[in-house]
Amino acid sequence: MMTMTTELIDTGEQRDGRGHRISSLARRAELVQAWRGSGLTMAAFARRECLAYSTFAGWVLKSARKHRAPQRPRFAEVRVGPLLAAAAPGLLEVHLPDGTAVRGGNVAELANLVRALRA
Repeated sequence: MMTMTTELIDTGEQRDGRGHRISSLARRAELVQAWRGSGLTMAAFARRECLAYSTFAGWVLKSARKHRAPQRPRFAEVRVGPLLAAAAPGLLEVHLPDGTAVRGGNVAELANLVRALRA
């Protein structure tokens, strides 16, 4: 009878049911930060670290979304010249970014209409 000797090496990595490594959020952030400083493409970095490119690219995108500063609303000062005010008293006109122009005399109704158009 033959005797077989085996050795079990525990690297401490957790794996899912399919055998894929499970990386902690801290490890993911560490790898994304290392990539940013490496000068490598995402594909080259993923290859070097033995990561699936699609997995690593997902981590980078999530990191970018997480660290993106929220956009503040932009405001513009609006002045109505005396000629326009005299020609059309109480008439308001709003131009939306898509080129739509909305006109009306009641501020609340005009605001509701703009909200409905943007939804």
